[in-house]
Amino acid sequence: MASRDGSGSNLPYYLTALLALAVIGYAWVQQDHLQARAIGPGSEAPRFEAVTLEGVPATLDDYRGKVVLLNIWATWCPPCRYEMPSMQRLYEAIDDPDFEIVAVSVDARLGERDEDGMPGGNVGAFADSLSLTFPILHDPRGTIRRQYRTRLLPESYVIGRDGRIYRKVAGATEWDRPQYIDFIERLLAEEV
Repeated sequence: MASRDGSGSNLPYYLTALLALAVIGYAWVQQDHLQARAIGPGSEAPRFEAVTLEGVPATLDDYRGKVVLLNIWATWCPPCRYEMPSMQRLYEAIDDPDFEIVAVSVDARLGERDEDGMPGGNVGAFADSLSLTFPILHDPRGTIRRQYRTRLLPESYVIGRDGRIYRKVAGATEWDRPQYIDFIERLLAEEV
């Protein structure tokens, strides 16, 4: 509606600007709740539940007080297959009862598909084919991916005795490289 002097009313523009400022202010105040906190170095490692290949329930608490290399992977993931032998070599290189590698498969159950449409794999056969001797767990619902906010596979976390994450590695790596062996040995000696 035009005013008596012929100019239009600015009230709708002011209300729109006021509403926009209110939304921005609310988002600013609530940013911690609106934005997921990153899971990475310095964060407490989220607890998870999975099962062993024998079907026995397992959690992160089962490894409390140890230095843990937690690896999230799947049988259909070529980079996962690539890095697993280096994890086995690392497991053999660090002969310490306070060090554990825990590899959690997020494969759907055999014959099913996960929420991304990827086929379920035979996790036990995969582990046997690579002669893996470290603990292999299975989370067929992929809950651990949401808990750790995993974006790609594999994704790994080095967790200290205190339950905190000290290193995060997204993508495949050679875990038996001297830099990783030294880092884990320093964590075991509590020098980090």
